[in-house]
Amino acid sequence: MRQTRLGTFTVGTIAYGCWRFAGSTPAEAREKIETALDAGMTLIDTADIYGFGQPCGFGGAEAVLGDVIAADKSLRERMVIATKGGIIPPRPYDSSYSYLIGAAEASLRRLRIEQIDLYQIHRPDLTTPVEETARALNALVASGKVKHVGVSNFTVAQTRALQAHLDTALVSTQPEFSAVCQDSITDGTLDWCSETAAACLAWSPLGGGRLADGGARNAQEERVSATLNAMADKYSVSTAVTALAFVLKHQANIIPIIGTQTPARIREAAAAAQLEISARDFYDIIEAWRGVPMP
Repeated sequence: MRQTRLGTFTVGTIAYGCWRFAGSTPAEAREKIETALDAGMTLIDTADIYGFGQPCGFGGAEAVLGDVIAADKSLRERMVIATKGGIIPPRPYDSSYSYLIGAAEASLRRLRIEQIDLYQIHRPDLTTPVEETARALNALVASGKVKHVGVSNFTVAQTRALQAHLDTALVSTQPEFSAVCQDSITDGTLDWCSETAAACLAWSPLGGGRLADGGARNAQEERVSATLNAMADKYSVSTAVTALAFVLKHQANIIPIIGTQTPARIREAAAAAQLEISARDFYDIIEAWRGVPMP
């Protein structure tokens, strides 16, 4: 798979996400992780909240991934592990110093690793002073418990406010970005990535699965789906592949995170890293979403 940069790491340009990983049997979990790694998806993204509301509970997805790593420690050498903290229902967000330190340490125990490669604030906490959040991240990096830090679902202004108090650079931001959620193109998020050389870890790049399985919710999404379908026919690939290729076409360093639980679809998605759509294709999808030609 084509490679890209995430801080000091080199990773595949498509990542595998574990938000639907909790509840997998050990055999199922290992098959999915090995399939992703074999396809070149070396960035594995999870979060402590994944599993909340399910029988496995809070931390469930991290624990399953930890079991996979414990069963075959050689897998750890093949992956870059990203996790997130800061969501704690019913508060719902907590980015205080004591909470983040404890949350990161709990993630390390569940994942059964000595260092988190990328630790991200999952959502901004509007009640904790940004200086305090930065102090926690600085301490985690200084202690060696975390290698790099990033943010998720932050505005550009919130990201810059946090960065102003950090001793290390934020190496990533994680917004929702897909052919049917294009706000990152216009709200400055992708421009901030280009400005700072940070990676954009795009969550839900298939529109919650709608771009892979159909199910457009409105006329706007129907236009986008029709454009992606036509492109899929032109390139003899699936619509999911063209949807991922759209995300990858932007000039910023974008790493879409797929979350399919089907090994065959994991392998299929990897083809998007090799599909080079044209600039005209990219703008066709932009125009389908906006409903008007580019100015």
